[in-house]
Amino acid sequence: FQTPVHSFQAKQFFERYFTPWQVAGNGSLAGTVTGYYEPVLKGDDRRTAQARFPIYGIPDDFISVPLPAGLRSGKALVRIRQTGKNSGTIDNTGGTHTADLSRFPITARTTAIKGRFEGSRFLPYHTRNQINGGALDGKAPILGYAEDPVELFFMHIQGSGRLKTPSGKYIRIGYADKNEHPYVSIGKYMADKGYLKLGQTSMQGIKSYMRQNPQRLAEVLGQNPSYIFFRELAGSSNDGPVGALGTPLMGEYAGAVDRHYITLGAPLFVATAHPVTRKALNRLIMAQDTGSAIKGAVRVDYFWGYGDEAGELAGKQKTTGYVWQLL
Repeated sequence: FQTPVHSFQAKQFFERYFTPWQVAGNGSLAGTVTGYYEPVLKGDDRRTAQARFPIYGIPDDFISVPLPAGLRSGKALVRIRQTGKNSGTIDNTGGTHTADLSRFPITARTTAIKGRFEGSRFLPYHTRNQINGGALDGKAPILGYAEDPVELFFMHIQGSGRLKTPSGKYIRIGYADKNEHPYVSIGKYMADKGYLKLGQTSMQGIKSYMRQNPQRLAEVLGQNPSYIFFRELAGSSNDGPVGALGTPLMGEYAGAVDRHYITLGAPLFVATAHPVTRKALNRLIMAQDTGSAIKGAVRVDYFWGYGDEAGELAGKQKTTGYVWQLL
């Protein structure tokens, strides 16, 4: 079908060709809607006194190996054979390196292990702390340098962004891969330590605290071992970030979901509340993306767009919501 361009025609189109099915999880129709956005970071395409924090592409020694479902117990020794620059396979007869799967962060959902060769072993890839400590020096392409390490950390959480250089040039940066270590909420850690009250652990609250307490930067950010590697995106600077579906996201009309429950590319009707006005926010969106923290059936991360205004809304979005998948 050709997609209609007018709202009334679109309404008729979806009502005629689709049936809404309400999504439930663990016996409940209610779930959580959070928000994300595409941040704009100040920085440069070369290292300067102000721009010192590298934005890494996929490292040269990074290897991704598909993990069969039968090995997700994580209790086996396997042999790994490299098949490409950044890829490998489990080959217990011709593999050159041994991997102890108990050392990798494997869950029932893990589809690949990410690691590196060291001697005759295949080891889990470096954590955030190790990378921030220099583990990638000279081992990974650098797409640019950010001025603010906290803003860079949150670009990792969002999965994409734009780097604005002093010349006014924008470098569009998208998700390429990740080290496969689990995502850990630094907000919960800060609340547990008494650095912030639980109600203050929004993105804005965390940024404010870290700027006032830079001595805790490494401690706090290092609690999240997950690390994202990026790639430079081609195309117009007006395009949104590219989601997991491989298409640009449009602000307020796209979202991230758990693909174990919701089909990527499916239209969704989301009923929730606006993060500021608390008025009803009922919107038809497309399931175009995924995220490390987006787990569960009734779980949507609503894409607000790019820039500071979108960031303010995304940081405050944590509301109860209901989801219908249109099939």
